Amino acid sequence: QACADRIGYLPEERGLYRKMKVRTLLCFLGGLKTTADLDADVDRWIERFDLGKWADTRVEKLSKGMSQKVQFIATVVSKPDLLILDEPFTGLDPVNTDLIRDAVLELREQGTTVIFSTHDMATAEKMCDYIFMISAGRKVLDGTLNSIQDEYGSDSIRVRIDGDSSALHDLQGIEQVIDQGRMQELRVSQGCDSQDILAAIMARGRVRHFELMRPSLHDIFVRIAGLPAEETSRA
Repeated sequence: QACADRIGYLPEERGLYRKMKVRTLLCFLGGLKTTADLDADVDRWIERFDLGKWADTRVEKLSKGMSQKVQFIATVVSKPDLLILDEPFTGLDPVNTDLIRDAVLELREQGTTVIFSTHDMATAEKMCDYIFMISAGRKVLDGTLNSIQDEYGSDSIRVRIDGDSSALHDLQGIEQVIDQGRMQELRVSQGCDSQDILAAIMARGRVRHFELMRPSLHDIFVRIAGLPAEETSRA
């Protein structure tokens, strides 16, 4: 009988038996968690991840990207109920990143609970239903993305102007200017009117883009991580 409540864990530090062949390794690792016949599932994952040519190749002959795909398959082929992924996209090119992301989202739709550990706030923002953020070993916030962003308000403006963006630094009502290259992100003081800020910017140059925005997870994390330790511990 197959084991109930199976757990799949993909560590950040990868580890595979390098002398084993890909298909043999996947059947072996999957078989540690279930007695079900995994041959068909292994072959399906191999084809999906375009590893057919290397199915009978020793792991030591694979590239880093291919090895990461093999380890992901080893993590999910036993159909875990709980899937824990620690930085699953590290070192992957955009094509393989999309491949694994789509597989994770499909598993979630099929009912697998996915715990996703990452420092990539943009990816967490796109993929996660519920967010639990840790700073200095302490939980500093948790909730849905909307609830977290609502807590921090809409106090940011993204702007692009013609000319020297350094003129934005001495605008009244702006606490911080974050240079993002073509765009600048402005942190607005509480109580300031965005229309007054727009008028002030227009007086200094042509405005190409002006957008009121909610703070990103990256911005929120930087704010929290930058607090003194005693304030972070109270958050």
